[in-house]
Amino acid sequence: MQTGKSSPVAEQQDNRVQQIREWIEHTLDIQNYKLEPASADASFRRYFRLSSAAGQWIIMDAPPEKEDCAPFVNVARLIESVGVHAPHIHDYNEAQGFMRLSDLGSTAYLDQLNDATADALYEDAIQSIVSMQTIEGDLPAYDEKLLRFEMSLFHDWYLGKHLGIELNETQQQIWNKVQDRLVTSALEQPQVFVHRDYHSRNLMVIDDNNPGVIDFQDAVIGAASYDLVSLIKDCYIAWPRDRQLHWINSYHAKTSLPLQREDFIQQLDLMGMQRHLKAVGIFSRLNHRDGKPGYLNDIPRTLSYIVDVCQRYDFLSEFAELLSELGLQGDPATLELIR
Repeated sequence: MQTGKSSPVAEQQDNRVQQIREWIEHTLDIQNYKLEPASADASFRRYFRLSSAAGQWIIMDAPPEKEDCAPFVNVARLIESVGVHAPHIHDYNEAQGFMRLSDLGSTAYLDQLNDATADALYEDAIQSIVSMQTIEGDLPAYDEKLLRFEMSLFHDWYLGKHLGIELNETQQQIWNKVQDRLVTSALEQPQVFVHRDYHSRNLMVIDDNNPGVIDFQDAVIGAASYDLVSLIKDCYIAWPRDRQLHWINSYHAKTSLPLQREDFIQQLDLMGMQRHLKAVGIFSRLNHRDGKPGYLNDIPRTLSYIVDVCQRYDFLSEFAELLSELGLQGDPATLELIR
């Protein structure tokens, strides 16, 4: 047996678990219960499953000094208001950062997706996108500043921190030009509710009103293609181009937004490229800043989407050449699949 002092982070987490137990017992008045870890995410939030004779719920632990719960509360209510299945907030301890939420289960889309199930699951998810895009709420704008900041994560954390690459003046000009193109395309689209992280790990397979939608607290008003491309060009699972186009057609048939199909496909590809640049940067940052190296495994797949889009459009040929020059080729198997 090893002995010694626990880390400050571990001690703080242990203290918060004790505080959660006191809240459950004294405020919620739930006794004879079981509290088990349910999941954690890339932020400082943690989730526990609370089970008792009275029912089963999820407890969110979001330290107030590190996580602002107000956006989660606001967006959860907005999503519920249009009939999409978000966790219902039963109780909220704002001072301590605890919530009791309805339990959407532990089966994520990623656990169930395969060639046979994908169409049915994605049809449900696409319908939820269409419903959420009718939301009219007071949310931040997915504006030029935010779009550019997100792409800077690729430049700073992946190229700079992870690979040790510093672009020369010519390369920097190419990088600036591609950012300009992606920002323009995003802002030209109809601006609607955007979940902003709508993928197979944040969609739960449930029997009633599938899917259960989670991790929506960063929602904004932004480009119509964003959530759809997050879904069909997922950083954690890849699909052939023909299936992507099938799901784009399904969305196009369901939405009432004024979208021209061919223009929208290009906008979606470019929006996906912006998202994937951001994601590669975030995966790198999670490793170097937050000590979470597991996300590095998802970089080759995510980079493949970027390479693929660059090869589809002549106006991105300079950036395609830059990626090749830097040795950024993506994953060959993924590229073969999505072409």
